Amino acid sequence: MDPSEPNELVLLLVKVGFLALLWSFVLVVVRAVRADLLDPSRRRPARRSPAPAPAGGPAPVPVRRQAPPVPAPPPPAPIHNANTPRRLVVTKGPLAGTVIPLTGEPITIGRAPDSSLVLDDDFASGRHARLFPRDGTWYVEDLQSTNGTFLDHTKVTNPMPIPLGAPVRIGKTVLELRR
Repeated sequence: MDPSEPNELVLLLVKVGFLALLWSFVLVVVRAVRADLLDPSRRRPARRSPAPAPAGGPAPVPVRRQAPPVPAPPPPAPIHNANTPRRLVVTKGPLAGTVIPLTGEPITIGRAPDSSLVLDDDFASGRHARLFPRDGTWYVEDLQSTNGTFLDHTKVTNPMPIPLGAPVRIGKTVLELRR
């Protein structure tokens, strides 16, 4: 055996180590792709330029996947109480200081561009939560988000009434109802 040639056992161990490293990388990539495919709220919409219409007929209509429909809350009741909140204030997070007047219409919160309050937060889902009035009281509802919605440290599993000044946390953002 020539001392300048590597030992066959060393070569075998290097090959097995390289294959193990390669397979672990492949498994990590497959896991990440699978997580993105199973959670459509994590995907951000792709920005594409519109395709030119064919010369012989009408332009094809793009098919868009939409989130499952969320049942609409009952129409808002007239507000007669002086303690009824009039604004939604972002107290913590990147949008701190943002104020949204409460008009009696539901407020959607999430990363989706058509949300009433758009959050640029990796911990927020596309359609994360909704605030809506019912009988003069505002409620928060989690829309099956990945990381959950919290009302004063309690995870929201069903629509819950929001007391004045109680913190509602969605990812890094904290909101409060105020007069």
